Amino acid sequence: MRYNLTLFLLVFSSFIYSQNKTVVEGVIVDEYNYGVPYAAIGILSKNLGTSSNDEGAFYFLVSDKELNDVLEISSIGFKTFKISIKDYISLNEKKIVLEENVTELSDVLVKSNEDYVRLALKNLKENTLNKPHQLKVLYRRWSVEDNICRYYIEHFINVNDRGPYSNISDFNITQTRNSADYRFVNNEQKLHALRYMEWNNPLRKSISVRSYKWRKLGVSNYDGEDVIILNGTGLDDRGNERSLKLFIGFDTYSIYKLEFSKVPLTGKSMDGIYVYKKNLDGKLYLSYHNREYKAFVKVTERINNLLLQSGQRSRKYIPMDYRHEVFVIGVEEDKKMFDYTGMTGQKDMTLFKIPYDLNFWKNISLPPETKFYKENISELESLYGVPIETQFEYSN
Repeated sequence: MRYNLTLFLLVFSSFIYSQNKTVVEGVIVDEYNYGVPYAAIGILSKNLGTSSNDEGAFYFLVSDKELNDVLEISSIGFKTFKISIKDYISLNEKKIVLEENVTELSDVLVKSNEDYVRLALKNLKENTLNKPHQLKVLYRRWSVEDNICRYYIEHFINVNDRGPYSNISDFNITQTRNSADYRFVNNEQKLHALRYMEWNNPLRKSISVRSYKWRKLGVSNYDGEDVIILNGTGLDDRGNERSLKLFIGFDTYSIYKLEFSKVPLTGKSMDGIYVYKKNLDGKLYLSYHNREYKAFVKVTERINNLLLQSGQRSRKYIPMDYRHEVFVIGVEEDKKMFDYTGMTGQKDMTLFKIPYDLNFWKNISLPPETKFYKENISELESLYGVPIETQFEYSN
């Protein structure tokens, strides 16, 4: 299978010098001008970077001493693109053309689909960053009830990890901000949502290859290596439908990306994505994650009263939607440089309260606002006419 796609990086490059930081921003689109989501963007030698958002846009902060480093952009299906930070900034109207590596894999593969999955799992530890490292994580959660966003929370977290072959050892929350809480259903989880990100990752569990029916969806390429795309479907122990899509390197058996979905019999559903990128030694670590949980909640007397007070009609159930999004904007591999400051504990993420630090949030690599983000912020502001910055300031 051949793909002759061309990737244009249209850079509306602006850079702002603030506290010795330079802002580099742009949007990644394909030849049809559609945004390329979740591309890995950063400085490989420094383990710094971010991912493009749903619409292909990105925002990346570099220090003055990093202006001579190389900016690298990689995404499944395209050649990795490299350019010096200085050259990137000096471009005017930019159109950087990235041609995809032509995939030479035959439709007839040497091994069975199941064998490729087994080999990928067998080599998981070897292919990933399995020594102690600290991820610099931006964690977001949206709470949507009755099709209206009623709560938003964001944490910056130092996560001590050993890769998907192992478990997250601990984490420290250094900054938080959240909207006012307009939720009808105030469900407090027993643990921080980061733990559920960990537990919902199929690679963190013992995947039973035989419990899925595997088929090849196609082939692609990542960073010069041919990639096989395999999809597994089946039922879990409770009879719930589930699927798992793996993007596996043909030569190294590296898992560069996975997508999962679960459809329990109770009418709930969950789907998610985990994307991995390489460090300087070629070892993979988490770059981006999102997941979405949907369900219907039975309306209690308290919730019914709240609905009526807000001018809405009474009903038996209301739809709920929780969306989680994680951007990894850096990784530290030197244990002497780990940051252990901040808060930790086994409780819902809404219970961690740190005073809102506007200066901090203005000086980190926040992803650009998507249409989804803007719509939800607009809904939060429209409920009682309170600007989101005011909510951030007084709700922590």
